[in-house]
Amino acid sequence: MTIEITNESGIDVDETVLLRLTENNLAELFVSPDADLAILLVDEGAMESLHVQWMDEPGPTDVLSFPMDELRPGTEDAPTPEGLLGDIVLCPQVAESQAQAAGHSTMDELILLTTHGLLHLLGFDHAEPAEEREMFA
Repeated sequence: MTIEITNESGIDVDETVLLRLTENNLAELFVSPDADLAILLVDEGAMESLHVQWMDEPGPTDVLSFPMDELRPGTEDAPTPEGLLGDIVLCPQVAESQAQAAGHSTMDELILLTTHGLLHLLGFDHAEPAEEREMFA
């Protein structure tokens, strides 16, 4: 599995934690070890540009996901085939604000957001109440 992490945010982030988290989550969801994923950490300006361009929403957001091959979670007997999962874009500055409001560390918030973004890449959503229950279970 290739997981590429690029930090362009200007904030120091423990990329090893995000890498191990993602490897563990993908293994738990029976995603092929040959699947590829990119995680990009950006500043608020870059995130705002992406948010406006892709979601038509103003201001920066915490996480955006861009699925590629529309892979879904597998099972022990039938893991997800190899392919391109896509990209997760995180904004540590927004994560920091949310972490302060929630009373935990920025790294804990980035862990939550990375998992959230990964679930979106694998087809989970939270637009409807039933989808939200499944995604946050």
